Amino acid sequence: MEYLIGIQGPDYVLVAADTVAASSIVQMKHDHDKMFKMSEKILLLCVGEAGDTVQFAEYIQKNVQLYKMRNGYELSPTAAANFTRRNLADYLRSRTPYHVNLLLAGYDDHEGPALYYMDYLAALAKAPFAAHGYGAFLTLSILDRYYKPGMTREEAVELLKKCLEELQKRFILNLASFTARFIDKDGIHDMEKIPLPKVAS
Repeated sequence: MEYLIGIQGPDYVLVAADTVAASSIVQMKHDHDKMFKMSEKILLLCVGEAGDTVQFAEYIQKNVQLYKMRNGYELSPTAAANFTRRNLADYLRSRTPYHVNLLLAGYDDHEGPALYYMDYLAALAKAPFAAHGYGAFLTLSILDRYYKPGMTREEAVELLKKCLEELQKRFILNLASFTARFIDKDGIHDMEKIPLPKVAS
């Protein structure tokens, strides 16, 4: 029922996630942040079983920070994605698998921006755009149609708004608010709240 989206540009990655924390058919919170800061330029977006998401994301987060303390430099987005995938795959083969779907977005000074898609079966893919959740069924076609590799930030925000408008129009659930962030060479930047249009009945 949750929704994550990521769009990679030439020098940035734009990511967004809904802010609803739900249990069964009940909405518990409307201000839940599903993004975990791995390092100064890497974000992990995580959805799935309520306990699994926080536990797994924080475990990865603390290990990435421990790596920096031990070695004096941070992991690249590629290294962080592969470390995350390896841990998810190991837990999948244990008695306590984590049921989480992930997007990992980051910026590396040598390789530039990167967006990685990972599902609960530990399948990892580098992608120019990605989405998780039921909302992905409704918005991947929009991303496929309108995404261009050299998009400016303004064009990426417009594309994100197109996707969120489609969710408001088509999706049976009410995902009322979203958090969005840019990741670039200067780090992670919060975007102001994205105004969602009122859909005419």
